[in-house]
Amino acid sequence: MAVRLGDIRLRRYPLGPGMILVWVLGALGMGVAVWRWIVGLGATTNLNDGRPWGLWISFDMMAGIGLAAGAFTVAAVVYIFNLKKFYPIVRPTILTGFISYTLAGLTLLVDLSQPQRIWHLIIYWNIHSPLFEIGWCVMLYLTVLALEFSPVVFEALHWKVPLKIIRAIQIPLIIAGITLSTMHQSTLGTMLTPLVDKIHPLWYSPLFPLYFFMTAIVAGLAMTVFESYHSSRTYGYPFEIKILASLTKAIPWVLGSYFVIRTGELFVTGDWRYLLEGGAPAVMYAIEMIGGVLIPFIYFADSRMRNDIHGITWGAFFAMGGLILNRVNSALVFMDGSVYMPSWQEVAVTVGLTCLGLIMFDAAVRFLPMFPEPTRKAVKRL
Repeated sequence: MAVRLGDIRLRRYPLGPGMILVWVLGALGMGVAVWRWIVGLGATTNLNDGRPWGLWISFDMMAGIGLAAGAFTVAAVVYIFNLKKFYPIVRPTILTGFISYTLAGLTLLVDLSQPQRIWHLIIYWNIHSPLFEIGWCVMLYLTVLALEFSPVVFEALHWKVPLKIIRAIQIPLIIAGITLSTMHQSTLGTMLTPLVDKIHPLWYSPLFPLYFFMTAIVAGLAMTVFESYHSSRTYGYPFEIKILASLTKAIPWVLGSYFVIRTGELFVTGDWRYLLEGGAPAVMYAIEMIGGVLIPFIYFADSRMRNDIHGITWGAFFAMGGLILNRVNSALVFMDGSVYMPSWQEVAVTVGLTCLGLIMFDAAVRFLPMFPEPTRKAVKRL
């Protein structure tokens, strides 16, 4: 019997070897996380009084939240500025943000020594701590993302009344999401500003809040490109190259401003001398600024590369890598303290959480109306 294109739903795709491996690694990682909750941080991590945070905070939390910034950026472009041509990428972008913030919340539960007390944030207020603002913003923004994404679920379930209610308050939700995300993306940088004697001068800056916000915008848009590319390859959905090329026009402007401000600050403060000393800090700084700033700047500034599938994808890859390097270098590698190498349990939990995010995205694409109909190339795979 012939299969019509309109009848295709991705729930009919069998799990391939790649997704099976993802499920196995996710289950193992979550098992290690449960074991950590049973036996505590001391038995499962290499953290200590001289190194109170490690892989989970610098990579899973700081980098993960930065990569999720595309959700508020794209939502603002579509619903606030009313640029409907970007609508095809809104749903997967908001889903990516929702998954990233869910994983950030799970990371906090794993990292806290007393995770059962996380609710204390609601009733015990310390308004002088950046963590207070971060905690409340992440909690509220995760709620907003869930509400923003809920129409996709309501459509799949054919629940008309809840769908109508959410659509009626959509603009206030988007505005709240933009406000909350802007606040905590920058406050993640604020959290590092008191550590003037801990972080290497090539990375420490009182402008951390500005830097964190600017790099989050770039990485969030890059993550949208990266997710669209792999959705196209995996599920056969169209890669919206014209939409993404137009959306990422802003990236070279943000990256160029970031590069000028950050390098200019080194000369104003005199910290450029650390580059002449060589060693690991100078090398890593050069890798971060060249690979994570200048190379993606070139990719996205060139309209031909930006309108080429491989060019825009490689540009997104380098931009995401630049944010990850910046967060890990600032909050882990070049922060003074006790010698630290993540334990295998810490790595296992990080891998497990990443795989959990892939499983959540895959399930949403299979069972919910996330994209336009699959292409005929995808139909032939059935």
